[in-house]
Amino acid sequence: MDIRNIAIIAHVDHGKTTLVDQLLKQSGSFRDNQHVAERAMDSNDLERERGITILAKCTSVVWKDTRINIIDTPGHADFGGEVERILSMVDGAVVLVDSAEGALPQTKFVVGKALARGLKPIVVVNKIDRGDARPDEVHNEIFDLFAALGANDEQLDFPMLYASGRQGWADLEIDGPRKDLSPLFDLILRHVPPPKVNKDAPFAMVATILENDNFLGRVLTGRVEQGTAKMNMPVHVLRPDGSVVETGRLTKLLSFRGLDRVPVEEVEAGDIVAVAGLSEATIPETIAALEVKEPLPSTPVDPPTLSMTFRLNDGPLGGREGKKVTSRQIRDRLFKETEGNIAIRVSESPESEAFEVAGRGELQLGVLIEQMRREGFELTIGRPRVLFRTNEETGEREEPFEEVLIDVDEPYSGVVVEKMALRKGIMQDMQPSGGGKVRLTFQIPSRGLIGYHGEFLTDTRGSGIMNRLFSGYQPYVGPIAGRRNGSLISSEDGTTTQYSLFSLQDRGTLFVDAGEKVYVGMIIGEHSRENDLEVNPIREKKLTNIRAAGKDEALLLIPPRKMNLEQAIAYIEDDELVEVTPSAVRIRKRYLDPHERKKRERSGTVD
Repeated sequence: MDIRNIAIIAHVDHGKTTLVDQLLKQSGSFRDNQHVAERAMDSNDLERERGITILAKCTSVVWKDTRINIIDTPGHADFGGEVERILSMVDGAVVLVDSAEGALPQTKFVVGKALARGLKPIVVVNKIDRGDARPDEVHNEIFDLFAALGANDEQLDFPMLYASGRQGWADLEIDGPRKDLSPLFDLILRHVPPPKVNKDAPFAMVATILENDNFLGRVLTGRVEQGTAKMNMPVHVLRPDGSVVETGRLTKLLSFRGLDRVPVEEVEAGDIVAVAGLSEATIPETIAALEVKEPLPSTPVDPPTLSMTFRLNDGPLGGREGKKVTSRQIRDRLFKETEGNIAIRVSESPESEAFEVAGRGELQLGVLIEQMRREGFELTIGRPRVLFRTNEETGEREEPFEEVLIDVDEPYSGVVVEKMALRKGIMQDMQPSGGGKVRLTFQIPSRGLIGYHGEFLTDTRGSGIMNRLFSGYQPYVGPIAGRRNGSLISSEDGTTTQYSLFSLQDRGTLFVDAGEKVYVGMIIGEHSRENDLEVNPIREKKLTNIRAAGKDEALLLIPPRKMNLEQAIAYIEDDELVEVTPSAVRIRKRYLDPHERKKRERSGTVD
């Protein structure tokens, strides 16, 4: 059977997973009466809750006697490492672009990687049924983007389709019959070349996706680059430097059929397969027949730009809500994560019982923390820090910069420009984007964006959209002002009372409700002024045996500001930590003892 391997790449929320749903349905992968969940490829609980794709996944359909292996990729910039790896498995890419939003930063990132690998993309302008669609302008934007990214003449002559992934149709013309996705299937068969592989050479493949299965153990997915894989054949695993990791047998070969992985006896070069039976192999090592001595080339991944400190939970409530609370368990879990996620790096911290975890962004590390929390871990997280470097040629200190694209209503553009300037952002472009909105483009240090997203949503009344993408390292721009308001810090251990919180809500915004456990050094709110303030949130009303003529006033509390994990991580300063347990997210001072904090302030040290 002929094979085509393609990846679907796009900016976040441009409709990749919804389009894959329709491709599966229209290719006959499902029975007529089969119940299939919406966004079937988003099988992870976190993906369903957040409505985004986090992990790249493979599926397969048959169209006109040709097997098309389709890989659904994440759209968020923080998970760009997944996309970079996946492109090494495919021979073509479908670039999906929203007909109203156009080419956004992540579109630029993934298209750049695809063009650099020599792929000839197919462009699909999706959501053409939107009321604010502007397909002709978007077509011009995409052509300009390809040209700016150095596409060759063959790549610039890209085929283009107009589609609605949700409604399940694609056409060569805007005013086509809008019947089904046959034009897309046919275009993939015509435009994407079959894999260029050597079927007569000994078996070899590069592991690209790693999963753990309760029954099979480690399951590694990749494209067979040469030869034929057979059940129970002996293989060895080679590191990129050529050294042998382990020797074993392929106890299971799984080929993709729709959403299912089906056991097969044999897989030829060019097909995508999942293998089991190896206990130490990981990404991006080569799994090969014993006669193969040289590893296959693997794609280097861009380095991480942000790090956080993961610590033991040493607070007064530590060990009460989670099952996994020791530093050894945290260490094992973090190093296990690095095996399947090569965009994350873990190292021992100078601080005792702590680890430095570096990744692409706050969302990527936030997803890792949320997964650990659901697995029963308790830990404390430090403020995100960017990773600086020294330029070898000039000796200058450099820091990561990001390109930020903001769509905002015109009345709020002024406050956005002002706040970005305070955070050392430089405006590159400003143009109307239709419908009373303005599109602003900035270059800004990654440091300046830490903790800004919540403030941005407040300033734009929730109507602004911010997209960001790492653009490279530039010279250090100096200090950037952080949070202006101080904290309300609990001075007592106990349970909060309505009586006490009622009197404290004039001091600032509270983060806790009545009846919650607090401890000395825990942050229970944001002070209305710049300094920190220690308060007693557990004070109770003194009762007497004298009857009052009037009733007590009704104590009405303003609803507290409850933060989720990402908001809490973005909120904290250098001397604060986020305590994460399976049932709670709390903010606390790094040093709980007020005397210790004052001593550190006087000496000028925070760590």
